[in-house]
Amino acid sequence: MNIKVVIIIILLAGVLCNKKDKEKLEVQIFQSSAEGDHFAAIDLEVNKSSKMDTLILFPERTFQNITGFGGAFTEASASLLNQMSAEKRKEILTSYFSESGANYSLTRTHINSCDFSLNNYSYAEVENDTTLEHFNIEPDKGDLIPMIKAAQEISPEGFKIIASPWTAPPWMKTNNAWNGGKLKKEFFPTWANYFSKYISAYKNEGIDIWAVTVENEPLGNDANWESMHYSPEEMGEFVKNHLGPQFERDDLAQKILVYDQNRGEELKEWADVLLKDKSLEKYIYGTAVHWYTSTNNVLEESLNYTHDLAPSKSIIQTEGCIDSEIPHWKDDKWYWSKEATDWGFDWAPEEDKKDHPKYVPVYRYARDMIGCLNNWVKGWVDWNMVLDRQGGPNLAQNWCIAPVIVDVEKDEVYYTPLYYTMMHFSKFIRPGAKRIDYKLSNQDLIATAVINEDGSIVVVALNMTNDSNRFVIKLNNREKAIRIPAQGLQTILIKAENI
Repeated sequence: MNIKVVIIIILLAGVLCNKKDKEKLEVQIFQSSAEGDHFAAIDLEVNKSSKMDTLILFPERTFQNITGFGGAFTEASASLLNQMSAEKRKEILTSYFSESGANYSLTRTHINSCDFSLNNYSYAEVENDTTLEHFNIEPDKGDLIPMIKAAQEISPEGFKIIASPWTAPPWMKTNNAWNGGKLKKEFFPTWANYFSKYISAYKNEGIDIWAVTVENEPLGNDANWESMHYSPEEMGEFVKNHLGPQFERDDLAQKILVYDQNRGEELKEWADVLLKDKSLEKYIYGTAVHWYTSTNNVLEESLNYTHDLAPSKSIIQTEGCIDSEIPHWKDDKWYWSKEATDWGFDWAPEEDKKDHPKYVPVYRYARDMIGCLNNWVKGWVDWNMVLDRQGGPNLAQNWCIAPVIVDVEKDEVYYTPLYYTMMHFSKFIRPGAKRIDYKLSNQDLIATAVINEDGSIVVVALNMTNDSNRFVIKLNNREKAIRIPAQGLQTILIKAENI
């Protein structure tokens, strides 16, 4: 063969190889599954076929900015950490807040006590102290504040904190009780000043509060733990005439989130009152929501309705948990099984029981976060970070499950599958990311996708079927064939240099 022909063949082969390399999309895949994977880094090669479904990414089409993901600092969690060995305490906080762990970026805590406190308390125990001369946050200095500060030392980028009151001190309320009742009108100015003093007191401890919600669950819970009722009109009046102006006078830049209860028809009713009021617009940063209306429904329509009323305002999920359940200790299979029940399984009105069936805990978390992101929610906060084997401590015996369960007597820690589920979203979807558009041809999968500020793209996909699925992820002219196992959750990371 002529030497020139040989050279040409070699050069053409090189060009074709380079072209093939360019068409291959380089990704990192992290997988959790009912088979036993725990956010495992997997290196799989899947042969592409013409019959495979596709997930096509469109990074040029962007939606809302992402605020972050994380969990709540509660006195219950903090007190348990203080009963663990120093080694285990650091291990848990590192698992939540380090880059090597879940890398939480958005958190929540309670103003005064809540159901996950050791007892009822406020920062103004002296009755009729309208000037709040005796205000102090001493109750938080034993457990809660040390937990937050320890997390700050571990977190490389820091994290935002949303603070929520469950109730004002009883002496400010119509029923003079911890649960139920309303804030007396004559104490609206005092309660607004209370928020300001709380923010300043925490700042003096080295803790910056990023945002407050006006009231946790203002519709009330009709239960034996802290609560305080508002109508949407009453909350609007308090924010417009008291809390907002108080923040202005004190030169506070903290965000104000309204509502802070469940999605659904009630969310729409509150949005109609609060987001249509132009006089409130300058004070309201956004709307806080919870997930307890339904175990298996994201209630997308109410989220879209709220967004469309005020597109410039944020929607943030501030609480969700596996409620009305005692934790299953070192039993991963249960968290992947359709065995969990929620409060509504027993207590919801008959016509609403369809929204409260038995469910799979991992699916509830992952499906909800995916659905929230795909419907304008900017941040998602889990409830307690740490609970004990009873699902407490809880002053009302309102037992729940947390991603991390501890046995303080044996100094043992159980990272439930819920911890790794949170990690699928919190670790690589960073604050400032933007949700991007995609097209997924496989009806058996659900997914969401974002592009981070550093240019990396993150896709989270959930397979709730009992069969493995194969699909091709496509970005520009590159693609990668992927297999997601039955009952599997994957985070697919595409680094900026590979785009």
